[in-house]
Amino acid sequence: MIDRAKAVVAALTIQEKFNLTGSSAPSVDRLGLPAYTWWNEGLHGVAYSPGVSFAPQGQNFSHATSFPQPILMGAAFDDDLIHAVATVVSTEARAFNNFGRAGIDYWTPNINPFKDPRWGRGQETPGEDPYHLSSYVKSLINGLQGGHDPETKRIVATCKHWVAYDLENWNGNFRYAFDAQVTGQDLSEYYTPSFQACARDSNVGSFMCSYNALNGVPTCANSYILQDILRDHWNWTSDYQYVTSDCDAIQNIYSPHDYATDRAQAVADALNAGTDLDCGTYYPTHLPEALSRGLITEATLDQALTRLFAAQIKLGYFNSNSTIYRNLTWADVSTQQAQDLALKAAEEGITLLKNDGILPLKVSPNTTTLGLIGSWANATTVMQGNYFGGAPYLHSPLYAAQQLGFKVEYASGVGGQGDPTTDSWKTALAAANASDIIVIADGLDNGTESEGMDRYTVAWTAQQIDLAFQFAAMGKPVILLQMGAGQLDDTPFLNNPNISAIIWGGYPGQDGGTALFNVITGKTAPAGRLPITQYPADYVNQVPMTDMNLRPNATSGNPGRTYQWFDNATLPFGYGLHYTNFTVDVPGSNATYDIASLVSNCTGVAYLDQCPFQTISSTVKNTGSVTSDYVALGFLSGQYGPAPQPIRRLVTYQRLFSVAPGCSQTAELGLTLGSLARADETGDKVLYPGTYTFGVDSDAKGKPVATTSFTLTGEQAVLEQWPQPSST
Repeated sequence: MIDRAKAVVAALTIQEKFNLTGSSAPSVDRLGLPAYTWWNEGLHGVAYSPGVSFAPQGQNFSHATSFPQPILMGAAFDDDLIHAVATVVSTEARAFNNFGRAGIDYWTPNINPFKDPRWGRGQETPGEDPYHLSSYVKSLINGLQGGHDPETKRIVATCKHWVAYDLENWNGNFRYAFDAQVTGQDLSEYYTPSFQACARDSNVGSFMCSYNALNGVPTCANSYILQDILRDHWNWTSDYQYVTSDCDAIQNIYSPHDYATDRAQAVADALNAGTDLDCGTYYPTHLPEALSRGLITEATLDQALTRLFAAQIKLGYFNSNSTIYRNLTWADVSTQQAQDLALKAAEEGITLLKNDGILPLKVSPNTTTLGLIGSWANATTVMQGNYFGGAPYLHSPLYAAQQLGFKVEYASGVGGQGDPTTDSWKTALAAANASDIIVIADGLDNGTESEGMDRYTVAWTAQQIDLAFQFAAMGKPVILLQMGAGQLDDTPFLNNPNISAIIWGGYPGQDGGTALFNVITGKTAPAGRLPITQYPADYVNQVPMTDMNLRPNATSGNPGRTYQWFDNATLPFGYGLHYTNFTVDVPGSNATYDIASLVSNCTGVAYLDQCPFQTISSTVKNTGSVTSDYVALGFLSGQYGPAPQPIRRLVTYQRLFSVAPGCSQTAELGLTLGSLARADETGDKVLYPGTYTFGVDSDAKGKPVATTSFTLTGEQAVLEQWPQPSST
């Protein structure tokens, strides 16, 4: 493979080499190389992008399966589900490619942790927790690429955005110019574990460097993260793995970062640091000058191109008929199995936040009038969030309610999080008055949280609260469907006894309305868990988005970020109710382990942090009357390692399926030495002596429902030594 790639590069002229360094690569007719567009999107289904072409409606390849956004699929805490979804997405991508409608390099997933609720792109991620993201992405990459290291990859996946990228446009701070100041401890412990899972554990084909700078150096010109951490420390060195820039991020090295003195220096800084491909035109335009001035060598250019061609060869791109994926056709797109999976993915993630017993509805649809009111009540494309493609259908909440036989009084409400449409109040109140049960479908959408747009508030608008309270005063059941990714402070509705139930539905995809009403009517029992913290509204006044620190700091006023460090959530990470009751039992331990023995006895793994520690068998019993799934979340807490200690850390999870009333299932919650380790001030992963408390589940205050403890003794041990940046 590498010899074949080198032979192609050796046959190119120097100008042809320059031309092939951009994301829209022209053909080289004399060598029979076709034009190729590297930029294809498949975040939650094959999506509109420069490399993807959908046919007109009604024709073959006019649509692809549109799954829920990752934020909702993350709430399922079901890694097997994620693998199945990824397999469908990449299979459909290959079918599109076979008929000239897409490339096979996909710039997905977004695996940045969603630490700030204001971030406009949080919907693209599975949530805020680094362990959860790491576990999720290992299943995702395996499904997208067709295995850990298959002979022929199904597609190339791209882990983005490397690294510490979670700001779009906030208070005059733009992603293109933002310099993220991150400590070595936070970088090692929080911002990079999901990327380590991509590189070291999943063998992902591509990384995308981000717009921002990290500690003064733009990431696409940052050899510390591209070479020292990514390639050297994590051994991400296969010949067919490459780094692409985010679009125009190489230009940003020159301006607005003002890191390079001129454009030629900017492209040289990026290429020399290890960025192989430019999403844009800066490389093809300015590399010639960089070479003529001696800022780069042709050998470095050849290395980047060799990686790109080797990646295409690994995909079987130049083997027109001999790869195992060439037989995929339109018949393999949007199959019944894929459609069923899209519905299942939405149902598994939907999360019940409040219920006074009204749900599941115990009424006959044929004799019940629903007031379905709000900006999401008849949502269609908005259910897809961003980075979406043509869907085979879009089943809105209104459609789903009508299909069930409900008479529906529909009104659009007061306009979501945008400017209120007060002229619609009369219609909304009339619809509510004419109904037996009121369902409010409202929240966030791409008009208020999206790429390029961060939020300034995490509160419901005064108009939304006012209208909901008027409904609540009517003496009828009121059910709130809170939609969107970034969470809103539900305190007003949680505290109002006349708001009967709250369901969070994220961006539920092509069959989102059906999924929501399957949960409302009890066809599906909810078991999703919040993958992010729901913060009180005042949180946004306590910490600026530009503060990248996770730990609370009295001097700066930072109250702490994520459930690990913030202890005043409206509803915590991992929270979710059911239509039944569960008890959880974990075996008592109080065992003591010697750190030196744990480390010395670790064999058969590539890295110390992968060494198994123990599996805690947790018995989950359904003591209610409804069959339901149950997500067993395992957290660690304790006074060990550097202060301050995190409140708790997710270290393992397992989703149990269809636990019947009166029956029990066992969650096998495995821990590794890496589960126990914490990062010291320099970023080293260290196993510390101390008492460790293992807790399962998360109540409304973030407390476990069952716990056990064990103790580590002896001298602390370093499991992973974190690379330190050069002092120059």
